[in-house]
Amino acid sequence: MKAPNPKFQAPEKPQIPNSNTARRLTSRAWILPGALSCGRESFRWLCAFGVLFHFVSTAPAQVSAPPINGNTNKVYLIDLPTVLRLANAQNLDIQIARERLKEAKANRESAVELFFPWISPGAVYRRHENRIQDVVGNIIDADKQSYTVGGAITAQMDLGDAVYKALAAKQLINAADQALESQRQDSTLAAAQGYYDLAKAKVIVDVFNEALHISQDYQTQLHDAVGIGIAFKGDELRVQTQTERYQITLRQALEQQRVAAARLAQILHLDSSVELVPHDADLVPLALVETSAPLDSLVQQALGSRPELKQNQALVTAAREAKNGAVYGPLIPSLGAQAFAGGLGGGKNDSTGNFGQSEDYFVGLGWRIGPGGLFDVGRVRASKARLETARLSGAKVQDEITRQVVESHARVQSLQDQLATTKQNLATASETLRLTRERKQFGVGVVLEDIQAQQELTRARSDYLTAIAEFNKAQYALGKAIGRTLSEAGFPK
Repeated sequence: MKAPNPKFQAPEKPQIPNSNTARRLTSRAWILPGALSCGRESFRWLCAFGVLFHFVSTAPAQVSAPPINGNTNKVYLIDLPTVLRLANAQNLDIQIARERLKEAKANRESAVELFFPWISPGAVYRRHENRIQDVVGNIIDADKQSYTVGGAITAQMDLGDAVYKALAAKQLINAADQALESQRQDSTLAAAQGYYDLAKAKVIVDVFNEALHISQDYQTQLHDAVGIGIAFKGDELRVQTQTERYQITLRQALEQQRVAAARLAQILHLDSSVELVPHDADLVPLALVETSAPLDSLVQQALGSRPELKQNQALVTAAREAKNGAVYGPLIPSLGAQAFAGGLGGGKNDSTGNFGQSEDYFVGLGWRIGPGGLFDVGRVRASKARLETARLSGAKVQDEITRQVVESHARVQSLQDQLATTKQNLATASETLRLTRERKQFGVGVVLEDIQAQQELTRARSDYLTAIAEFNKAQYALGKAIGRTLSEAGFPK
């Protein structure tokens, strides 16, 4: 992966001995050319070391790490652009947010439909037998029946409620749209950071795997030297202890790599049984965000662009419209209207004749007093409380965003300093190992010094690679905190 900013100069990697170079250094450590001036006894030891050097440079290794269970899972190579594309397409949280946006749009359509009448086609049959009261008030005996066939257009509109519900529903669509964008940014950040966790785990495995092979070769040489009586058994055990420690650390690193792959697969909604492996695990520092920008300007940028604040503003507006609906909506009268057109027939006893056209029309206006209408104090108070809750939630979101910017900015600056320090530490550890093995060549070094130097180099490599991965993750977090969106290549738009 290359740095996106051409002006950004990635820290040059110190020259670290690879496995073959380290093995040659370890083998040559047994040659003591400077011992010729140390007397006859030293000359005998020099001859013995020369024989040993010839023996161990051609002898096969006899000490090896215990076998690690092979991974039979399918392996899938993946890079950062692919991760980001899959996050936007398959992440379940994003899909849920999309469905919530669809629900908000459907609710808006339902609110608008309150302004339209509905049609009720049908047929009605009615029969009466025995006593009934006529229009004058007399009780009489009557047998009659009637039937009606036709359709009615009915409109029942609580105009005040319908108007404010439509306005609130429109704002809820805006809120759901901003919630989708917020979730998209969260998921993209999680995917990018998950990828760097996986890449970090992969390079850490490589570091400890190489350190293990070097330690195994060193242990083999000491084992052969002890066998011919020219080396101390305790030195062999020291190296064996280091080898076993590397075996444990390597197994733990492999576990972390598998866990990171499973977590990334969960974010991308992939099959976790398929092991994801970074296509290019060569970590280099990236320059995604201007870290020297004043903190105040970053905070203001975040407060002006974060979708969470836009979502809250829409929710506050929706709550205000709902409150206005509770306060002013009942002042607008409700409209009721109906138009029926069809036929009416029937008569006395079992008569079914007399069928003919029949039309009815009705229009009415009214106000509702009481619950759900005028003087509904509880409804008004509840709507005002919901509005105030939305406002306080907005203040809380603003404080949270400010904290995220400050925290992310401090972490980026800290990791930038740590990156420079770990780079210098890596160069120092590499030079320490080189000087230590030069001391062994001249017969003044000890095995313990070589073990410690190798351990420091391995630790320095691990710290440097971890610092790079965390630095890149922190930049993505800062970019998200100030409201920048990411392109499919993983860089801010």
